[in-house]
Amino acid sequence: MHILITGGAGFIGSHLVRALLERGDQVAVLDNLSTGSIENIRAFAHHPLYSFAIDDLRNELVLDRLASQADAIVHLAAAVGVQLVVERPTETIETNVIGTHTVLAAARRYRCRTLLASTSEVYGKGVKAPFAEDDDLLLGPSSRSRWSYAASKLLDEFLGLAAYREYDLPVTVVRLFNTVGPGQTGRYGMVVPRFVRAALRSEPIPVYGDGEQSRCFCHVRDTVRAVIDLLDRPEQTAGEIYNIGSSQEVTINQLAQSVIARTDSQSVLQYIPYSEAYAPGFEDMRRRVPDTTKLRTAIGWMPRYNLQQILDDVIDYERQQLATGA
Repeated sequence: MHILITGGAGFIGSHLVRALLERGDQVAVLDNLSTGSIENIRAFAHHPLYSFAIDDLRNELVLDRLASQADAIVHLAAAVGVQLVVERPTETIETNVIGTHTVLAAARRYRCRTLLASTSEVYGKGVKAPFAEDDDLLLGPSSRSRWSYAASKLLDEFLGLAAYREYDLPVTVVRLFNTVGPGQTGRYGMVVPRFVRAALRSEPIPVYGDGEQSRCFCHVRDTVRAVIDLLDRPEQTAGEIYNIGSSQEVTINQLAQSVIARTDSQSVLQYIPYSEAYAPGFEDMRRRVPDTTKLRTAIGWMPRYNLQQILDDVIDYERQQLATGA
């Protein structure tokens, strides 16, 4: 299969590229490197089944050419990380909504199987946990830029499902819950690499809020496996939304303590109010736990990595990075 990956130089995208090439697929990547990195995909540069275009996916001429050669599109390109969302809300909205509209238009022209990556953020301030795909969604006020990301990704979902219903385009939406693993950067607020890097340097570990907010972390290899299995089953999964994530819940305080223990670090926790970390009036969700029953029923997927294995993988990677001065 010939697969186009938008955002393929990003953290998840580069892991997906590797997995698809290893199974013999032809892979094209489109990425403007705004948050992705050439280092993530350097290893594939001379692979005979791989190609890479540095450009914005809103460049319709480039996207059209790549889509015309593809059997399927995995749309991962988006604004990522709370830090970026708060600091550049206009870019967040435009990148997500206009980019997805352009991708879907190209997919329609060439009848490409399409998988859209959405986010657990769309569940917003919902208090019913675990979150299921057909639950009501509760977002905060539009005066808080925090919610622009969730709203834009929700509109992406509407666009994708509308294309399925109106044009019979085989679109599947996945809502990703805190995908982590080796190679992820802490530059845009990603919590696990930030904690690990601080611990390895015996620096204070910055915990936003009171640290009692809880999350579930899914290894990027588990996420990629789910994406590929869904991509391979358009007849069964088109027109549907699936949560992808672990159900192993942990508070941020517990996460920080686990990182300290597994790195044998002397770091201490440093609590920072949300208003200082992001912006006045910033709102966070207390719990974020996925119900993955639908995904398990559809493709038999279950996570293979627990939190301890995830942390060990990230710690090993970050140790190597520090040793090389990266």
